[in-house]
Amino acid sequence: MEKVPAVYMMANRKNGVIYIGVTSNLPRRVDVHKSQELDGFSKRYNTDKLVWYRLFNTMEEAIIAEKRLKSWKRAWKIREIEKVNPEWKDLAAEEGQDIML
Repeated sequence: MEKVPAVYMMANRKNGVIYIGVTSNLPRRVDVHKSQELDGFSKRYNTDKLVWYRLFNTMEEAIIAEKRLKSWKRAWKIREIEKVNPEWKDLAAEEGQDIML
């Protein structure tokens, strides 16, 4: 499988806890969140809904974007999510949704 760098946000519910991450395999990383395979923040707060993501050409670009996004105020993150997903739907669960565009 070709690596596709991505920055993503997971949430436990609308306006709930937000987890921000970076990965080169978004479908696999979302599966890890949903299955709660790893102990840590995401498992503790049940951030299992993919509510936002953006793909990048290189991992370096994705890491820079992730760091920038993590420094944003919460209200800015919510605005960013609601630009593309106002209902905070789980994009990975949407019927026919291909999260690796």
